[in-house]
Amino acid sequence: MNPDTTKYNESLTPVDKQICDILAGEITKHLPEAENKIWHAHPVWFLDGNPVVGYSKLKDCVRLLFWSGQSFDEESLKKEGKFKAAEYRYTAVEQMDKKALKQWLVKARDIQWDYKNIVRRKGKLERLK
Repeated sequence: MNPDTTKYNESLTPVDKQICDILAGEITKHLPEAENKIWHAHPVWFLDGNPVVGYSKLKDCVRLLFWSGQSFDEESLKKEGKFKAAEYRYTAVEQMDKKALKQWLVKARDIQWDYKNIVRRKGKLERLK
């Protein structure tokens, strides 16, 4: 894991840090080939330069975001934004379901939209996998 992600997590309240530490650990465990870095001020994991998953501290929760999540066919993930992203929000460690998280991470690898080239394609997304 990128040291900047560790620094990001350490800047949070104890509960939010615990949530983010678990998320970072599970993401790293299930997507070991992914590159992790701070992108737009938040930890994000990339596969071949394409953002697939990340998290951020919002006012009242920690948001886990999957860039292609709307294509995962998972009721518990909620639509986010105008493209294909979907999210799950955590306010307590007890809400974390590692089995579901693993399933989402497998789908993050297997189902991807090409965000890496969205600017070049003038906002048009194409499916990679």
